[in-house]
Amino acid sequence: MSTIKVSNLQNASAASPAITLAANGSATASLSSVNGGPIAGTRNRIINGDMRIDQRNAGASVNSASGGGVYAVDRFEQESAVGGGVMSIQRSSTAPAGFTNSLLFTVTTTDTSLAAGDRYDFRQIVEGFNTADLGFGTASPSTVTLSFWIRSSVTGTYCVVLRNGSNNRSYVTTYAINSANTWEQKSVTITGDTTGTWGTDNGRGIIVGFSLGAGSTFQATANTWSAGAYQATSSQTNLLGTSGATFYLTGVQLEPGSVATPFERRSYGAEFALCQRYYQESSSVVTNTSVYVIQLRLPVPMRASPSIGTITFDMGTGATFGNVATQAMTLYQATNHSTIGTATKIPLSSEL
Repeated sequence: MSTIKVSNLQNASAASPAITLAANGSATASLSSVNGGPIAGTRNRIINGDMRIDQRNAGASVNSASGGGVYAVDRFEQESAVGGGVMSIQRSSTAPAGFTNSLLFTVTTTDTSLAAGDRYDFRQIVEGFNTADLGFGTASPSTVTLSFWIRSSVTGTYCVVLRNGSNNRSYVTTYAINSANTWEQKSVTITGDTTGTWGTDNGRGIIVGFSLGAGSTFQATANTWSAGAYQATSSQTNLLGTSGATFYLTGVQLEPGSVATPFERRSYGAEFALCQRYYQESSSVVTNTSVYVIQLRLPVPMRASPSIGTITFDMGTGATFGNVATQAMTLYQATNHSTIGTATKIPLSSEL
C-alpha cells in the first residue's frame, strides 16, 4: 500500500488548510459538518436504540397484542399483531460486541398463511421536535441513514419503513439476513420526502418501523415514497411462519447523511432521562380515608400531560383519579374508596 506524505490538505480556492498534519502523525481538521450533519449535539434521533432501558418490565417478557401498544423496552412499541400469530417480546442480554442488550421477539403461535390484512411489526415514533431539522415535506429534505444490528433464526429478506405521523406517506426498503443466528450490521439510506405533512412539534415526526410479516394490504414498491400506510414489500419474510423463530435487534440509529456512522453512545443517565419524557414511574406514600391528594414533582417534564396507568396500593385498589393537570407539578385526587395505604407505583405515559 502506498503512502502520500504532505504537510496539509487545502482546497485550491481556500485561504487555509482543511487538514493540517503534524510531524508526530497527529492531525488538526477544520470541519463544517460530520456526514452532512452537526458536529456537536445528538446525531441519533432514536432513543434507547441499544435497548438498555426497560422501565415497564425490567426484562420480563410480554406477549404481542393485536391492537399494539405493547412496550417490551422503552420507546419501542409492538405496533400491531393482526392475524393468528403471537410473539413473546422482551429485553435480552444476547447482543453483539460493544452492546449489552437487544430486543428479542420469539414466535409462540404461528401464522403460516398471511391474509391480506395481516401484519406483524414494531416501531419507534420519533417526536417532531427531534426531526424538524431534517426538512421532510419541503423542497430540500435531508437524506437519512438508518443502521442497526440484527440477528434471526430465519434468513431471508426483511423490510424497514419510514412513515409520517399521519400514516399517509411511506418509504419501504429491504435488507437481507444472510446467516441464521448470527449478528449482522445493516444500514439503509433514504432520500427525504419532498411532499406530505411531517410533524415538527411535540407530536409525531417520523415513524421508524420494522416488519416481521405483512399481507398484501400493507405491501408497497421498494425504495420509493408511496401515499399510504405501508410496512413491507412482497418479498418480506414471514417470521411468524416458523414456530419458535427468534428475531433480535439492537444498535438502532437514524441520522442525517448518507453514511452510517458508529452508534452514538449516550450516558445511561442521559438515555434514561430521554425515555422519561415519554414514560416514567413515580411513587408516593399516603395513608388516609375518603379523599386524598398525591403531589408529585416529575424528574423530567413529559412530552405532554401524561395519562395515568393502573395504580397499585398496599391495601388494595379502588381509587378514582382525575386527569393530570401539569407536567412539573401534578395533583391527583382520589375519591370513592375505603382506606388506602401506600401507593407503590404510579405509571405516567405521554407516548406518541
